[in-house]
Amino acid sequence: MRYKPIIQIDLDGVLNTYNGDYDKDFIHPVKEGAKDFLEKMYAKYKLVLFSARDTEMTAKWLRDNGIREYFSDITNVKTNAYLTVDDRCVCFRGDYESLICDIDNFKVWYK
Repeated sequence: MRYKPIIQIDLDGVLNTYNGDYDKDFIHPVKEGAKDFLEKMYAKYKLVLFSARDTEMTAKWLRDNGIREYFSDITNVKTNAYLTVDDRCVCFRGDYESLICDIDNFKVWYK
């Protein structure tokens, strides 16, 4: 088996239709295109789901949506990943002044 870099993927706002109205007892429906995206990523990368949500509830949501098979793990801990995919993040490019500007001007894609 060849080595695959780890990609850590967030749930809310990336794989589902979450729009900022968080409810700890409800996970929004799967986002259109998410399964196709995961199939393509799974072919090249080892996928880890990253979420602050309850792990068992998250695993059930993945199974119910037919996408559990793509993930090697579910965690709420930052792993040693090549990349993290999240709807609420800023990429540090080596310059703190640019980082401050990016943080001050950040907007979530669904707002």
